[in-house]
Amino acid sequence: MSDAVVWFHFDALSPTNPALTANPDVPALFVFDDAYLAERRFSLKRIAFIYECLLEMPVTIRRGDVAEQLLAFMHEPGASRIITIDSVDPRLKAICETIRKALPEGGRLEFVPVEPFAAIDNSRLDLKRFTRYWGAVKRLALHE
Repeated sequence: MSDAVVWFHFDALSPTNPALTANPDVPALFVFDDAYLAERRFSLKRIAFIYECLLEMPVTIRRGDVAEQLLAFMHEPGASRIITIDSVDPRLKAICETIRKALPEGGRLEFVPVEPFAAIDNSRLDLKRFTRYWGAVKRLALHE
């Protein structure tokens, strides 16, 4: 029985995810968010790529409302904590707020610190397309 679960999200799809590496024996979950996929118009090819990557990681994969799925997943082992990494994505921040409000008494949402990919002003960052993001951070990220 684990007192915690790890939440993988779209900003944390890596086998070296700090939340997982800091908690390797904790059950982990990724949720395909139907509303997000529809809103962002993910192609079937992109969804299949993400799914294939997830199959190589020690995570349970579900589909639906992220907050609902996480809360249900944490109850299975009787966990009181959800551990993840923080994100600048406003949608993920909103999901975190929904989770916080719905956690049972004593439940916590915890964030493992992540070393920034590049030191930039996140308030001016366009996260809708990777190419726009990469255009903004490429020079900083590749600078030695």
